[in-house]
Amino acid sequence: MNPRTLLAAALALLPFAGTAAAATTPQPFTARYTVSQDGQPMGEATVTLRAGPDGSWILRKDTKGTAGLAALLGASTQEASRFRWKGTVPEAISYDYHLVAAGKDKRRHLQVDWATRQVSVQDGKHASSYPAQPGMVERNTVPLAVGLALGEGKRQLSLPVGVRQAVAAESFKVAGSETVKVPAGSFKAERVERSDSAREFSAWYVPGRYPLPVKLAQSDGGSLVLELVSYSQP
Repeated sequence: MNPRTLLAAALALLPFAGTAAAATTPQPFTARYTVSQDGQPMGEATVTLRAGPDGSWILRKDTKGTAGLAALLGASTQEASRFRWKGTVPEAISYDYHLVAAGKDKRRHLQVDWATRQVSVQDGKHASSYPAQPGMVERNTVPLAVGLALGEGKRQLSLPVGVRQAVAAESFKVAGSETVKVPAGSFKAERVERSDSAREFSAWYVPGRYPLPVKLAQSDGGSLVLELVSYSQP
């Protein structure tokens, strides 16, 4: 099992090309997922969105190993993003990652100083910095950003994603419509795929109903699948 893969639900956004609809941002929510690897149950993930201080927003993802090797290792990850809305783009302010597995503890912190347009990253003992780009997101907020773009009728995207040592350009596209069955039900969904050189995953969205994917399949270090169990708003 690759614990870091568990949290890499990586999709993201900049403008999709397509028919524009009215721009809207989601209300606070809680989404719960099952996590499996190579067809075997592995864990569960909970994603929450809430309003933060000073007009910012907080997107948090907590994943816990509940079966197999993930449970044996006591694997868990927490990701927390603070961002501000730029239209319907969750423009990054900070991102924190914390992994615990087999007694090991790994942390990463990303901070964007928009006054100086600089990104600083602390990854264990390693530190780096690089220029920020307007509208940049990071890996925890990209699934939300893509879902919102789809809700506006957009079909293709290119976006800046803040990673360890640079802002990476990533591209995605709607590859087709499919019916998918997940614990939350059966849905007619739009399948989004990475369209640049990194093509490790597909994600299925139901635009206008959920801002997050109902299913995400990733093949980095194994066939990892997240499937929606429930979605609720306060």
